[in-house]
Amino acid sequence: MTIQDRIRAGEVSSQRKRGKKLVFLTARVHPGESPASFVCQGVIDFLVSQHPVAQILRDHVIFKIVPMLNPDGVYLGNYRCSLMGFDLNRHWQDPSPWAHPTLHAVKQLIVQMNQDPRVSLEFYIDVHAHSTMLNGFMYGNVFEDEERVQRQAVFPRLLCQNAPDFSFSNTSFNRDVVKAGTGRRFLGGLLDDTSYCYTLEVSFYSYMTAGSNAPVPYTEETCILQHIAKSWHSLSDYRCGIFQIHTHMYN
Repeated sequence: MTIQDRIRAGEVSSQRKRGKKLVFLTARVHPGESPASFVCQGVIDFLVSQHPVAQILRDHVIFKIVPMLNPDGVYLGNYRCSLMGFDLNRHWQDPSPWAHPTLHAVKQLIVQMNQDPRVSLEFYIDVHAHSTMLNGFMYGNVFEDEERVQRQAVFPRLLCQNAPDFSFSNTSFNRDVVKAGTGRRFLGGLLDDTSYCYTLEVSFYSYMTAGSNAPVPYTEETCILQHIAKSWHSLSDYRCGIFQIHTHMYN
């Protein structure tokens, strides 16, 4: 699925000249994590709405969304694996067109877009749900470049400011060997250092706000999904570039 503003004839050459900023979102690679679909649907509903932030994002960003990476697993009622018994989120490094066809196709698309000089793939977020932890939180990557590590923490911090159900304290950055085949880890190594790759986790059942000990059950109205796109907007005025936002926050 692609979401972007309609380009009028007179604007085509202008957009080609300035290039395309791209955000790629995937969900339900683990079929039993159904809250991921609610988050993904909420992002889609917001991005196609008439909200001023949504309109600005559509003006400057192209959104590519794959709402269900593991449709056969979802259909069969599997919790984690595909029809053939594979955990697709461990096969990003070398997916098989026969054994992991959806993953293979999505990876090919991302690689193709990354090689297009007209496209700047700035965000990849893979949406999951967590069965034991509360709130929403993220997993990010660790890099040798300390400045890049600091930049990777900006978006989760903004999400924490915008979404009362997001927990920065539960957010972690790692490069565990066991996670090398995940989308977040593989694409973090593939894309250049201006890109941001995350796994977004949302609790199956509830969250706690700051200063409270009472869990709040998740509903469609009280969920992180309302705040993800707004945090993209907070992070970057895409017309000026992401490094200006980083400079403003850290200098």
